[in-house]
This record gives sequence, structure tokens and C-alpha cells, in this order.
Amino acid sequence: MASIAEVVKRIEAYYCLDCGKCTGVCPVSRVSRDFSPRTLILKAVRGDRDDLLKNGSIWTCLACGLCDEKCPSGIHYIELTKAIRLEAHGEGERAMCSHGGAFQSLMHIMTSPNLKQNRLEWLTPDMGVKKTGEVLYFVGCAPYFDAFFSDIGVSTLTSVKSTIRLLNHLEIEPVLLPNERCCGHDLLWSGDLEGFRKLAEHNLEAIKRSGAKRVVFSCPEGYRTFKLDYAEHFGKLGFEVQHISEVLANAILKRDLQFSPVKGVITYQDPCRLGRHLGVYEPPRATLGAIPELELREMGRSRASSICCGVSAWLHCDSCTKLLQLQRLKEAQSTGANLLITACPKCEIHFRCAISGEDGGPDIEIRDLATLAAEAIGKRPDVGKKPSKAVTRKGKAVKKTT
Repeated sequence: MASIAEVVKRIEAYYCLDCGKCTGVCPVSRVSRDFSPRTLILKAVRGDRDDLLKNGSIWTCLACGLCDEKCPSGIHYIELTKAIRLEAHGEGERAMCSHGGAFQSLMHIMTSPNLKQNRLEWLTPDMGVKKTGEVLYFVGCAPYFDAFFSDIGVSTLTSVKSTIRLLNHLEIEPVLLPNERCCGHDLLWSGDLEGFRKLAEHNLEAIKRSGAKRVVFSCPEGYRTFKLDYAEHFGKLGFEVQHISEVLANAILKRDLQFSPVKGVITYQDPCRLGRHLGVYEPPRATLGAIPELELREMGRSRASSICCGVSAWLHCDSCTKLLQLQRLKEAQSTGANLLITACPKCEIHFRCAISGEDGGPDIEIRDLATLAAEAIGKRPDVGKKPSKAVTRKGKAVKKTT
């Protein structure tokens, strides 16, 4: 683990111009005077280690990357945030966890090597999946999210089922891991490197045994964690990683995927991990744009300027984050859209939570990208069925691929 001083040198934090643009665009700084990315950088450069580690404001950062995007010196603030949290955790400092720390407890339970889970009970006979194969779908924590948030209308498993049906429609029967663990994103960004590595090692070994050459994600956090963090800590993965929106966009480009018309006006929320962290902006829009009669209206702050849903790694869900969520929902509503599309289960959870709060929220429906796409092909007669051994594409019989 690199020290704070080493990270300061690597990200060239001493090139900070003290211009304040990072703090000016930071969504947390706009609603809370106690946090400033610029102050964080200055303390790190000066070597104020004790102040950095014991100052509780370090845990309020969303790691959304907007400061990185706007910094004229190209400083990677969020990498410094991660380094400080790792060092702080090593010295016994802990963040204020939302939901009573239930998710962190669940993740620590998952680090047990002998844990056996019943993760696939939600599968239905119409979903074509395999135990081994070249394409693996990493489900993530969605099966657990529904148990926590069903009271506010959350059904992240709907997105998971939709992703499988979309892959089946593309003649892919994905591998599902019966004892998959959390990717480790939240533990890593909470400073728990040991817990993160245990989860990662289990997942990488399970994927290796499956024979997968490509791993598909519907959760941006899982995608980011594999593509960047697993690669950083464990080297070359030995398999390709893709977000489901990239799979769909490629299929649309090859004319292997067509949608039935869906009338409506929508707007799209760029998840921080999918957008600024990984630069995936166009594939979700290509998917939405391929659905006939569906009108996409962009919010004023979109793509690289998009605003975070307000909570990161289940930390600090408070009045400030609720304000961020309500502001974003009002921005979505101002486009005239009646449907806000997300591509991240946490975005869906946090926005639904804000709407269902005591003070209520804008009257706008929240739906996942994969769910909408699956509904658009669901009107076609061949959707929801397992791929046959020989299928027809473009008028020719071809062999099923996986």
C-alpha cells in the first residue's frame, strides 16, 4: 500500500494552483462548508498527516471524480482520497456508515472462505444460464439490495433478470457463479484493503475455474473495481470486462439487436463510476437512441459534468446527501422527462429513497437501463425464451454462440 506522501508524488499534487475550481464544482462542498478538495490537497502536500487521518471530513467525499475532471493541473484527487482512507483505516479510524453499517457487516461476512450462499434462487426457467463457459455475468450485490430496500419500491433484481434476458436474446447463455462475493468496491473505498483483497481473490479464483473469457457487469461499481482496482492489485485479469451497455451498443452497431417502439420522454443519469471513472458515456445513449419513438432529453449537467446521486460506499447518508439527490431529481424533471433512466443500482436506490422521504420529491419515475431495454425487446415474440441450438439471424441459420 502506497503512503500518502508517495501518492502525493505520483499524482503530482504539488502542481495545485490553489485556484479552487475543485471545491467550486464539488457537489459536497456546495451543500457542506466542512469539506473542500483544495484543503485536502494542501494538507497532503504540507504533510499534515495527523490532521488528514483524524479529520472526519475525509469520509464525506463521494469519489465522484468531478474535481479530477475540472482540475487544470490534472491532479487525481480521488486517488489521494483512497490513499488517505486506507492509511486512516490502518490506524483504527472508521467512517460513519449508513444503515447502521449493515452493508459493511454483510461484506465482511462474505470474506469468509467457507461461506455458502443461496444466491441464485431468483432464477426462473426462461433464463438460459450455464455453470461454465466463455461469457460470465457478474451479478453483484443486487440480490441483497432488494431485501434492504423493498419498502421503497426497489427491485434491482429486475435489472439483473433483464440483463440475462438481453444476453439470451443475443444468443448468449452466461455463466453465473453460485457463490459469488461482493466485488469489494465499498470496502476498498472505506479503507479496508484486507477485506477488499479477500473478496477479490475469491472472485478471481471462481471466474478462473469457470473458464470465462469475458465478464459482463450491469453494476458500474463492479465494472470499475474489476477493470481498475483488480488490475492494479492483481495484474492482468486474463479476461475481458464489459458493461452491459457496451454489449448492447456493439450489438446495435452490428445490427444484431433491434427494439420495438417505446413512446416516452426520458433523461439519463451518468453514474460516476461508469462515466468519469471509465469514460463510458456513449454506449448507454446508443442503446436508448436505438429504441424507436423514445425521446432522450439531456440534463444541463450530463456526461463528464454529471452530478453524483449523493452517496458513496454506503457512507454518510445525511441531510446534505438528500439535498443533492433532490436537486438532481428536480434537474431531471426540468427537462420535461417523465422517466429518469439510470445504469447503476445505487443511483436507483438513492433516488427512490429521496422521492419516498417524508418531504417527498419530484414526480418522476426511476428505471434501470437494462430493464427498459429488455422491455423494448420483450414486445418481440422471441424474447424470454432460451436460445435454441440453431437460430435465425438475417435470414440465415447459424450455430448458437456463447
